[in-house]
Amino acid sequence: MSLLSIEGLTVALPKDGDRPYALRDVTLQLNPNEILCVVGESGSGKSMTASAVMGLLPEGVTVERGRVLFEGRDLVSMSDAELRKLRGPRLGMVFQEPMTALNPLRSIGSQIGEMFKVHTSLSAGERDAKVLALLEQVRIPDPAAAARAYPHELSGGQRQRAMIAMALALEPKLLICDEPTTALDVTTQAQILELIRDLQRRTGTAVLFITHDFGVVADIADRVAVMRHGEVVEQGPAEEVLNNPQHPYTRALVAAVPPLSPPAAQPLAEEAIMEIQHVSKTYRKAGLFGRNRRVTHAVRDVSLSLPRGGTLGIVGESGSGKSTLARCIVRLLDPEQGSIRIEGQDRLALSRAELRRDARRIQMVFQDPYASLNPRRKVGELVAQGPMVHGTPRAEAFRRARDLFELVGLDPRALDRYPHEFSGGQRQRIGLARALAMQPDVLVADEPVSALDVSVQAQVLKLLARLRTQLGLSMVFITHDLRVAAQLCDCIAVMRQGEVVEQGATAEIFANPRHEYTRALFSAVPGKGWTPPVAFGAEEVA
Repeated sequence: MSLLSIEGLTVALPKDGDRPYALRDVTLQLNPNEILCVVGESGSGKSMTASAVMGLLPEGVTVERGRVLFEGRDLVSMSDAELRKLRGPRLGMVFQEPMTALNPLRSIGSQIGEMFKVHTSLSAGERDAKVLALLEQVRIPDPAAAARAYPHELSGGQRQRAMIAMALALEPKLLICDEPTTALDVTTQAQILELIRDLQRRTGTAVLFITHDFGVVADIADRVAVMRHGEVVEQGPAEEVLNNPQHPYTRALVAAVPPLSPPAAQPLAEEAIMEIQHVSKTYRKAGLFGRNRRVTHAVRDVSLSLPRGGTLGIVGESGSGKSTLARCIVRLLDPEQGSIRIEGQDRLALSRAELRRDARRIQMVFQDPYASLNPRRKVGELVAQGPMVHGTPRAEAFRRARDLFELVGLDPRALDRYPHEFSGGQRQRIGLARALAMQPDVLVADEPVSALDVSVQAQVLKLLARLRTQLGLSMVFITHDLRVAAQLCDCIAVMRQGEVVEQGATAEIFANPRHEYTRALFSAVPGKGWTPPVAFGAEEVA
């Protein structure tokens, strides 16, 4: 008998929206001691399915028909009071963003302990002991200190482990994980996945795991369900869905997964367009009344070279110094020492006025396109603004903006729309158009595809490769995704704790990583033992 049985579930959206339904006739089964991965792009209905199971649908969103049977009882027909009794003891959930799911005003220990306080008769001392045991079980360093800490005092991986500890506190029979590893580094992600697998094996908990990462699916799934536009389009054993996808949408998603093997190396110019020599950047932060002064060496004596027309990938975990180095290159930050020369000119020696005049040489594409685009200005103005500031007549600047929209695959008629009217992938294309409007020699891209769905990511990667060839761009590409680096980068620098520990041609590093940290990154790549059966980019999502 299935532990969870979703039967013909249809969830209606508010009548004033563009779509009438969030879910249409969704039917899924989850057995005890099984991991079911639900995959699909943003808006496919994955998270809405989890919310329906937990009875946490947004206001105005209602179940129109269907049943959600858990241990034979229909969760849809239960009252809020009945559902609250099940959440925790029988149903547990790990949310995608622990920083928003955790109370910032309460310590980690008190939030986990509340599970025992509400649902058990344990004494305060017994609750504290249980909390420490749980934090130790999820492998948080120094559990006692973590219990006293507030959410902002823990790293992203530690907050996610604390969320898992809270979800597992009362040993629920069903654990729902909603994209629990999306924002984590590859090594932290591997640890979280191993933790979930280990706990599932030991406790027999059934896991409904929501993700858009087929590498994660290859690592942990027993069965897979693929969702699109609120419907399940394919489901079956993980091995069958991964290695012999039947539905065109599933095949397109699999084709969008970058392989871990680099393509054949392209000849590079011997001349370097940019030389970074002995660059260091340190952050200093004083505590209350100047005590407990903290010094962070974000970048330590980094020296790198970018070949003309080539792409230099900088990879590493969060906190490795990648983004700080990128901001030093474009002079959003000023390093304490070193030189950054573009065609012989040291950018660190330029005054602010000289930097503004020299902005054409180097431009940046940011990780979050929505945060980097002014929501109060039309996108045409955002793209044309740079050239106009530097003396280009308004008519000419907007003509160039229209040409750039076509170049990056957007409709030029959309110039009069605002950023919020575009999807995430479209906003990233707008960010690219804005950077290219200045006709730069060097483009610095800081994690430009990390927040995108796998199919949109593939489209942006192909776009970047085409633009590099078409415009003769030289690029610095910041990423923690080795699959992405393999497909786009000619050479790679691996950073750890502010230092470059290894650098060289992409093919050489992938074939023979020398440093132990580089080898650890490779071993943590999700789905590294799985080869997609459909060639990268062979099919696109319609």
